[in-house]
Amino acid sequence: MATATTHGAREHARAQEGTTVPAMPHIPAPEGQTWSETVAGGGYTHRALTRGTELTLTDVTGDACAHLLLYVTGRPWERLNVADTVKVLWNAYPGAGHLLLSDQGRVLATILESSAPADTMCGASTLLRNTERYGDGAPHGASPAGRELFKLAAAKHGLEPRDLPPSISFFQGVRVDPADGRLEFTGSAGPGAAVTLRMEMPVTVLIANTPHPVDPRPSYTCGLLDVTARQGTPTGPGDPLWNATPEGRRAFENTAEVTR
Repeated sequence: MATATTHGAREHARAQEGTTVPAMPHIPAPEGQTWSETVAGGGYTHRALTRGTELTLTDVTGDACAHLLLYVTGRPWERLNVADTVKVLWNAYPGAGHLLLSDQGRVLATILESSAPADTMCGASTLLRNTERYGDGAPHGASPAGRELFKLAAAKHGLEPRDLPPSISFFQGVRVDPADGRLEFTGSAGPGAAVTLRMEMPVTVLIANTPHPVDPRPSYTCGLLDVTARQGTPTGPGDPLWNATPEGRRAFENTAEVTR
C-alpha cells in the first residue's frame, strides 16, 4: 500500500487496526480491570492509579525485572522512599504484608501477595553501566537502561530527572552475604511469579522492565511483564495489615490524616 501521500498513509495506518503484538496495551481492558498491558523487555509503562487500586505484576517468561517508582498524584514531591521503607519496617527484603513508604512516613502501597523476590538495594541500571556492559544504554537503543526509561515515563507526568529517587525491583533480586556483605544475585522465581500491590493513596506509578543491574548474564536478557489493575478498597483500621506492626500502624495513621 502506497504511503507517499497523506491519503495513502492514512489508509495504511487504518489497515493496522486490530493487529496485535506480544507486548502492547490491551484496549479495552478485560472486564473488571482498569488497566491491562504487556510490557516488552527493555520497555516501560506508567499510569495514575486511584486509591484502593490493586496492581498485579506478572513475570511471563521468568526473565522480567520490574523496577518501580511511586509518586503521590498531584504532589509528586511525596514519593517512594526505599531507604525509609527498609529502615522503618526493619526488613530489606519486602514481601507479602510489607508496606512501601513515602518520604513523609505515609503508606503509598501495601504488598498484598508476592511469589517474587524484591530488591531494595540496587535500583535500576544506568546509561553508563549499560554502555559499558552491552555497548548501548540509550532509551531507544538495543539495551536501554532502566533510569533512561524512567526519564521518559517521568516526563509524561511533568517530572524531571532530578525527581527520580532509587527504585524498588521485583522478580530479580539479591541477598547480602552475611559473611562478607557481598551482594549475591538470586535470579528469578520463574515464569508466572507475581506480586500484587494495593495503592493506599492516589499514586502515579512508573515501571521500567529492564535487566537487573547485577544480572551476570553477558547478554541483555529481559522477558515480558504483564501489568493489570482493578479497583479495590484501601486498607482500613479493621484490616490485619493496619495493626500488623507498631511502625505500620503509625504509617497508616499518617496516611489517614491526608486521605479522609
